[in-house]
Amino acid sequence: MATLIYFIRHGQTDWNATMRLQGQADTDLNPVGRAQADRNGERLAKVQPDIASFRFVASPLKRTRETMERVRAGAGLPRRGYLTDPRLIEVHFGDWQGKTLEEVEAGRPGATAERDADKWHFVPPGTAGESYDRLMSRFRPFLDEIAHPTVCVTHGGIIRAVFRIAGGMGATEAAALIVPQDRILRWDGVKLEWL
Repeated sequence: MATLIYFIRHGQTDWNATMRLQGQADTDLNPVGRAQADRNGERLAKVQPDIASFRFVASPLKRTRETMERVRAGAGLPRRGYLTDPRLIEVHFGDWQGKTLEEVEAGRPGATAERDADKWHFVPPGTAGESYDRLMSRFRPFLDEIAHPTVCVTHGGIIRAVFRIAGGMGATEAAALIVPQDRILRWDGVKLEWL
């Protein structure tokens, strides 16, 4: 059987709640996000009784590390005992980070329509701006290297890339995919399934 991987998006932050483009900005979980992470840990322990034998790895941002620690605690494991990998970090929204789409549009009319025309390949302005396609290229080697059952706490952009790589989802559909923060994505090497 192929390697089993559980993907978990970080819990909600205030920027998520106010629809701000978060990207690689290092924000904290809010109380809703902490509760989501706790419940995901409890669920993980129920669906995978041998979860302690899995490898745990997270994006290095604060919101993913706190989510990982809460997931581990919720699953009955020590909060520590996981790795971080920069290839799991979220897409960079360039100069748009911290702004809502309404604020982006007010500053540059037509910008959101330009993005919507090809959201997967669109690169936001600014030297650090990154497309979902570039994110997928940096993430793919991480996915290819996984050889041990793994729990991966990451971001919405990375999970969209999982659906492109592992699920064969088209770019337009993947870019528009809603990625929940209160569920776990299971991939057994063949099938992607939300728990």
